[in-house]
Amino acid sequence: MHTRLASCIALALLATPVLSSAVDFSGNVALEGRYFPNDAAFAGQQENGGFSISAQPEFKHTWDNDDQQFTFTPFYRWDDKDEERSHGDIRQLDYLYSKGDWEYQAGLSKKFWGVTESSHLVDIINQTDAVEGFDGEDKLGQPMIRATRLLENGALDFFVLPYFRERTAAGIDGRFRSGFVVDTDAAEYESDSDEKHVDFAVRWTTSKDEYDIGLSYFDGTSRDPSFTLDDTTGMLNPYYELIQQAGLDLQYTGESTIWKLEAIHRKSHTDKYSAAVGGFEHSLPAFESGAEMSLLGEYHNDSRGETAFSPMQNDLFLATRYALNDEASSELLAGAFYDLDNGTTSIRLEGSRRVGEGMKLNIEAQVMTNVDDNDPLNSFAEDDYIQVELQKFF
Repeated sequence: MHTRLASCIALALLATPVLSSAVDFSGNVALEGRYFPNDAAFAGQQENGGFSISAQPEFKHTWDNDDQQFTFTPFYRWDDKDEERSHGDIRQLDYLYSKGDWEYQAGLSKKFWGVTESSHLVDIINQTDAVEGFDGEDKLGQPMIRATRLLENGALDFFVLPYFRERTAAGIDGRFRSGFVVDTDAAEYESDSDEKHVDFAVRWTTSKDEYDIGLSYFDGTSRDPSFTLDDTTGMLNPYYELIQQAGLDLQYTGESTIWKLEAIHRKSHTDKYSAAVGGFEHSLPAFESGAEMSLLGEYHNDSRGETAFSPMQNDLFLATRYALNDEASSELLAGAFYDLDNGTTSIRLEGSRRVGEGMKLNIEAQVMTNVDDNDPLNSFAEDDYIQVELQKFF
């Protein structure tokens, strides 16, 4: 896989100057440090923490009155503790062509769907880059062909996804894992075509007055693996089944309150269930200093109940967002997840601030308390952490 990735990067770098010397270059490099105050729960895991270095440059070139565009965004992280977290990916390597009411895109790319804050049930195009962060927000580049018909108040997207990306997983040295290490080289598939199964998706979006609506349908390999224990290796083998998923995302923007909803219905040959997350973001009157505060609340429900693999099957998310609106764009989000069935609580903090010229400081922290033995988060009960990242943009 690393050889294939290196070949793609080399080919893209050779192709870039051929297009034109006028290539826009941007991106960032970052130094990240993590600290774990608790002793590791499983043998082999790193103690206390460590640091890593990442780079994500972006090369972009547009021509033909901006109707054509080439974008190349590689990513690489080196981690001093976990070999599996030291990895590279092509986040984007694609060609975009616009003509009238149509857009066409081909290559590796990222496409985000969703409106809620605490999770994104409908977001299914890209695979999660699980070694990047605990929140699952980082995604791998997805090979795709996309055709979009632009409508008067929205769009209709058609996707052909010819190759599947497997989810990354922490190695034996890594935190945020169970007592058994995932063997990412032993992935199994329901489809006889394995990772070459061709997936399809379609999404319709529209905006009318204060409403933004999205309807989606996906047919293909699930991005969420289940796991089987290999008695020979003592490791977990990922298994990817075929699914069909219908999704809805809805947002209503009021004068001071935004109401949000995401809902899905998913079925496979082994299971059928529905899940939803919905809530609000309410903006309080601005302070005299110009700072702004918002209150957030969202509820998660999964029809599978406590048998769901997801930890958010009957959970409440409450948070506050504070923005100073200063020159440094200082922001802070503090929130908590509370399981209404067993009382498991996860407290999360995210903050960011520009420092110096072209630099940004990001801070994350998470603490888990009263974790129930049967909760999916139990494997991470000792993985409270503080993470500090300094990014340099260019």
